[in-house]
Amino acid sequence: MKEITYLEIPNPNTREVCRWLQESWTPLTGKKNLTPDGVRLQVVSGVSPSSAKETELSIFVWSVQRTTYLKIFRWGNQSFPSQAKVCRQLEDEIRKAFPQQYPQLPELEPSACSIFEALEPYYPKTVHFFRKMPQGDTDLQRVYWWEKRWREGVKNPQEPQQVIFQQNQPPTPSTTTYDLIYVGGALGVIHAAVMAQLGYRVLLVERLVFGRMNREWNISRSEFQSLIDLGLFTSAEFESIIAKEYIDGFNKFFDGNNPSYLKADVLHTPKVLNIAIDTTKFLKLCGDKLKQAGGEIWEKTEFVKGKIDSEGVTVSLVDLETTETKEVRGRLLIDAMGTASPIAWQLNGKRTFNSVCPTVGAVIEGFSSEVWDHQYGDVLNSHGDISRGRQLIWELFPGEGDELTFYLFHYHQVHPKNPGSLLEMYEDFFNILPEYRRCNPEKLTWKKPTFGYIPGHFSVSKGDRKVAFDRLVAIGDAASLQSPLIFTGFGSLVRNLDKLTYLLDFCLKHDLLKAENLNQIRAYQSNVAVTWLFSKGMMVPTGKILPPQRINAMLNTFFGLLADSPPEVADTFIKDRTTWLMFTRLALKAARKNPALLLWIWEMAGNKDLIRWLGSYFEFSGDSLKNLFFSSWFPKLLKQLPDELQQRYPSLWLRLLSFQRSLTPSR
Repeated sequence: MKEITYLEIPNPNTREVCRWLQESWTPLTGKKNLTPDGVRLQVVSGVSPSSAKETELSIFVWSVQRTTYLKIFRWGNQSFPSQAKVCRQLEDEIRKAFPQQYPQLPELEPSACSIFEALEPYYPKTVHFFRKMPQGDTDLQRVYWWEKRWREGVKNPQEPQQVIFQQNQPPTPSTTTYDLIYVGGALGVIHAAVMAQLGYRVLLVERLVFGRMNREWNISRSEFQSLIDLGLFTSAEFESIIAKEYIDGFNKFFDGNNPSYLKADVLHTPKVLNIAIDTTKFLKLCGDKLKQAGGEIWEKTEFVKGKIDSEGVTVSLVDLETTETKEVRGRLLIDAMGTASPIAWQLNGKRTFNSVCPTVGAVIEGFSSEVWDHQYGDVLNSHGDISRGRQLIWELFPGEGDELTFYLFHYHQVHPKNPGSLLEMYEDFFNILPEYRRCNPEKLTWKKPTFGYIPGHFSVSKGDRKVAFDRLVAIGDAASLQSPLIFTGFGSLVRNLDKLTYLLDFCLKHDLLKAENLNQIRAYQSNVAVTWLFSKGMMVPTGKILPPQRINAMLNTFFGLLADSPPEVADTFIKDRTTWLMFTRLALKAARKNPALLLWIWEMAGNKDLIRWLGSYFEFSGDSLKNLFFSSWFPKLLKQLPDELQQRYPSLWLRLLSFQRSLTPSR
């Protein structure tokens, strides 16, 4: 018996595919006999029964991840007549019968009484389980709103809505004036609280009820230490917001269809994302510290536009409860609105994001210890191959008490015809959760959903994306500040918070609030930029069909090397602290272990992005040489220079400080 063909058919109705195979498909040769899951093609040759030699092809389908898969095996030692032509004919005809169809967002019916009634015909499982959640109707409306806004931005990137305007003359001074106005209260409140404690007048604007999150956060102790060092938290306060600290985290990708040399052991990462943060307590504590330092929080208030002049920025807002409009004025506007930020779209247009991870999940109770030990986490896990043009990946983190936080996501190319769907992902999530972890979803307690679009930007250099305008700077997901592997904007912001705070404080003290100055404080890391090739290698380009096992084979190649390396190698790499030597060694080992890897990446990335990646690698190499040459003496020299220099040449001093900070790796 020999496997001849393995196909993924982007159709969740496996019985429909089986019927087509049995009733509609006419093979080029062979006698078609029906089987429960497909057909057998038989050819008998020989002049007499005693000397007859029988060979046949067994073609069958099965379902996993709401996707249909097909395999062809040959029975017998003799080649099947026109075997290659038969397989090619079957693949061509099945692609025509079941083409790749990218999900569209349904328009809400005006006559529908609720979001549940409007979406139930399209996403029955999603509606069913959101009904079980305490604020399911509000949360489902949020999912729909988020996807609708994301799709509009992706489909019209060249004509983004203008929300930032310049005006020549400053208006009459407003009665309410701030140093810093933050728009976006999740990641924004962390930075806002730090700046308020430094003595700045801070206003935080949040569209929702402040403190309500649609994602949970995980981090490690060493990374959270930066918030303690900055004085935002004490060690005791940090312990109070820990929902759970797990013993070990697992990384394993499905390898059932991989050759033996591309199978991998489980990668253990006990100190990666092993602290589950109680986000409600965390955000409340940040909000309290912001208010104690004199800052203000306006919740249920939406950003409308900003008008920038030579002396400040005037921000127009609307109270979502009263529909009252109001204006406030500040020295600097900080965009922390995340992936849906209209400011980010205006600044960067079609280059706002190169990739995205549509992410869905939930906080759930009721899993028995036989299903999952709550002392462990699943950092990255796949239980199947490519599914309807996506490589689905799971994360599972223990939470407070009996809670488990699940995420299902995939790395995705930002494409107008295929923006990526949260609702379609949720329908997958509720259907295939029992495949991933044995459970009866009806017997679980559904606490709240977790969802969002996590953006990615493929940077060649620190200057190829706009994160700042005059008197405006973006942070977190709005700045596409994230890691290609597992970190959202939270982890990246925390790891770079010291640099962002220190440089922004200097800019405010010296009134260096032009775009050319604010661009100096971006949290760019060339060692992070070079690893975007890994996320590129985890996404199926829109319009392309890849072998189903391709992405899992690539992931097992690299994570197998990490599993075979000392623990500190994986910890360093996944936390975005990799060095040039470590990265280059791992890349060369991967190419030696799997010589087809470079060809696969080229096929998925294309010439343009491969050339861009080489630019990133050269930038990384240059930064490594720079760090090697300057890190031992430049910071000491800067401390010895006279204070008059920074007073007389503040813009130059900012560049020197930014250069110094670039020599210090993030935690």
